[in-house]
Amino acid sequence: MTFSGEFFAFMALALVAIIGGVLLLNLNKVVHMVVALIFTFVSIAGVYILLSAEFVAAVQVLIYSGAITIIMLFGIMLTKPYDESEAKSGKWRKILVFLGVVGFAFAVYLGIYNFDIQQVPTTLHEDNTMQIGKGLYTKYIIPFEFVSVLLLAALIGAIVLAKREDKEADEE
Repeated sequence: MTFSGEFFAFMALALVAIIGGVLLLNLNKVVHMVVALIFTFVSIAGVYILLSAEFVAAVQVLIYSGAITIIMLFGIMLTKPYDESEAKSGKWRKILVFLGVVGFAFAVYLGIYNFDIQQVPTTLHEDNTMQIGKGLYTKYIIPFEFVSVLLLAALIGAIVLAKREDKEADEE
C-alpha cells in the first residue's frame, strides 16, 4: 500500500470528524458542543473535497456548519434546562459502550479491509456542479419544489407554535 498526501489528508480529516463527534457527546456546555459539531461538519466537507465533490462540500459548510448549527443552538438554548434529577450512568455502562464501539469499529474494519473495488474510468467529477443543477432542475424538479413547500409549511408551523407558547406564558 502506498501512502500519498491524499491518504494522510483523509486520515487527518477522519480523525477530526471522529474526535468532534466524540466531544459532541461528552461535553457539557452547549456552545462547546456546537463548536465540536462544526469541526465535524467542516472535516466532512474536507472529505467531500478529496472526493472531487466541491459543490457538496460548499453546501455542507454553508448549510450544516452555518444554518443547521445555529438553529440547533437556538433550539437547545430556548428549551428547558437539563433536569439534574436523572440518574448518572455508571462506570460499567461506559466500559460496555466503549467495548461495543471498539467491536463495531473492528467489524467495519474487517468488512472494508478485504473489499475489492474495481477501478472504472469515469467522468464523475467533471463539471459536477453543472450536472447537479441539470439533474435538480430537470429530472427532479417536482420533488425539489415539494420539499421547498414542505419546509415552508414546517417553518410556518414552528412560528405558530412559538406564538402560541408566548401567549400561554403571558396569560400565566
